Amino acid sequence: MMLLCLFNFISRRFHSQSEDDDDEGSIPIKAWPSQLSLLKERPESSASQTSTVVNERLQELVRMFKERTEKAKEKLIDPDSSDEDSIIPCESVFHLFYRAPIRICPCSLSPVSLSADVTYVLWMFLVSLAWNWNAWFIPVRWAFPYQTTENIYYWLLTDYLCDLIYILDITIFQPRLQFIRGGDIVTDKKETRKNYIKTKRFKFDVASLVPLELFYFLTGINPMLRLPRLLKINSFFEFNERLEAILTKAYIYRVIRTTTYLLYCLHCNTCLFYWYSALDGLGSTSWVYNGEGNSYIRCYYYAVKTLITIGGVPEPTTLFEMVFQLVNYFVGVFVFSIMIGQMRDVVGAATAAQTYYRSCVDNTIKYMSSYRIPRDVQNRVKTWYNYTWQSQGMLDEQELLVQLPDKMRLDIAIDVNYSIVSKVPLFQGCDRQMIFDMLKSLRSVVYLPGDYVCKKDEVGREMYIIKEGEVQVVGGPDGKTVFVTLRAGSVFGEISLLAVGGGNRRTANVVAHGFANLFILDKKDLNEILVHYPESKKLLRKKARLNKMPKEPPRVPAAPVRTETPRLLRAALEMTERSSGLKGALAKVKEKTNKSSISLQVNQL
Repeated sequence: MMLLCLFNFISRRFHSQSEDDDDEGSIPIKAWPSQLSLLKERPESSASQTSTVVNERLQELVRMFKERTEKAKEKLIDPDSSDEDSIIPCESVFHLFYRAPIRICPCSLSPVSLSADVTYVLWMFLVSLAWNWNAWFIPVRWAFPYQTTENIYYWLLTDYLCDLIYILDITIFQPRLQFIRGGDIVTDKKETRKNYIKTKRFKFDVASLVPLELFYFLTGINPMLRLPRLLKINSFFEFNERLEAILTKAYIYRVIRTTTYLLYCLHCNTCLFYWYSALDGLGSTSWVYNGEGNSYIRCYYYAVKTLITIGGVPEPTTLFEMVFQLVNYFVGVFVFSIMIGQMRDVVGAATAAQTYYRSCVDNTIKYMSSYRIPRDVQNRVKTWYNYTWQSQGMLDEQELLVQLPDKMRLDIAIDVNYSIVSKVPLFQGCDRQMIFDMLKSLRSVVYLPGDYVCKKDEVGREMYIIKEGEVQVVGGPDGKTVFVTLRAGSVFGEISLLAVGGGNRRTANVVAHGFANLFILDKKDLNEILVHYPESKKLLRKKARLNKMPKEPPRVPAAPVRTETPRLLRAALEMTERSSGLKGALAKVKEKTNKSSISLQVNQL
């Protein structure tokens, strides 16, 4: 039915094209190479040529549908062997009949992603650098005599370069920043531009570029006219957030940033102190700066002593100096209390995991000491804590992932553990989605050297997959004979877990050889997973049953059997026994002869 509809549609299309061609002029129909040879042999009408093209293309369509069906069957039989890209998409079928012209558009800048785009972070670093230039050097150029007529052009060149960075950010980057509306990520350029214009950030960005430099013609080059440039502080905060998102140890940057805030407060106080000293007169009183040495360093030294309130500051002599000193004291106490609290939070967040580890160790040691646990057991517990923390950096990996959605936990489990589990021979051929579901239920446990992972005849409730290290299967009369050593990627405990043979008891003792990190899969979790994958369940039981079957012992060649004594010799021996009386010796010979005949019969059976 679908083929008939396609045929009618294509016939109408080609007939309409042929009518248009007759009106406009005779335009040859582009055919395939086989069609060209056919058209050269005998001329045909436009309708017959169209039907020939349609027939050949319909045959090609049928061939493509057959190939697609065969590849779909192969994918259903073996999902791993076939590739998704190998299946012919439906859209490519219609391209056989209709090929739209390709429009080549000029390349344009794509919208900025919401995720941690490194290119955008680098640009924001450049914008943040321009903002910091204005924040640090506007007070310095206003208070200290560092801006002179000789170097004024260098200052202005840097100022206008920062203004250019501001303009590029407002006109190119910010209007392309993606945003979320109703749960959807909007990437359309017109919508992103409208959204940026509606935000308060756009108003602050525009206000930061108010051209107050025009007053230079009236007041001269006054750096304080550039104070509106500090209104672009949102870019500085955005850079901090995006940089922390891509750093592995963000707490180090937080400590550096908090220290920088403190240094900036001291910097501003330094500029204010020099400004008042220059206004009142350098060296006019014992409290102001006397004009000796490096002006910035000496004023900075005064600001540190004042804000930190470490003492040794000259006594103020005028009312303004007293008020200035009192404000410095209050601001210093307020600022330093905030900085110390923020620093404590940053360091506390950075060492939260280690603090939790220490508290767990201390509580466990206190518990063992209160119940007088033997010293060797306490040492083993301490060793387990130390090794687990050093190898994993945490005590339980599941605590970090419990707050994430199932999809994210699955993605993390696939990246971390799939390479190990997929190589396990027991799971070869199982459904891939079943393995994905199983990854979410795995628990990582560390065993110390000599620890029994499982013992013979105990009830099996877990299956083990070796992630790191080695374990040994031991037994024998002394329980120390090593039968086999299992390494990373091996599985044990699946026989009792799958209840092969009607029982769920352990069949051997397994001991950790050195430190071993194992994945544990609970029986309840496995059964809940296998309910939805019956074919994988049959395959796992079959493989477990094959692993349980004992190997056939080597055959020892039997000793050669003595041939049976002939009947004539036996009769002669009996007559000799009767006549000569050699009963004892002949009886022994007869007994040996009978034993040899019996053994021969047993071997024949």
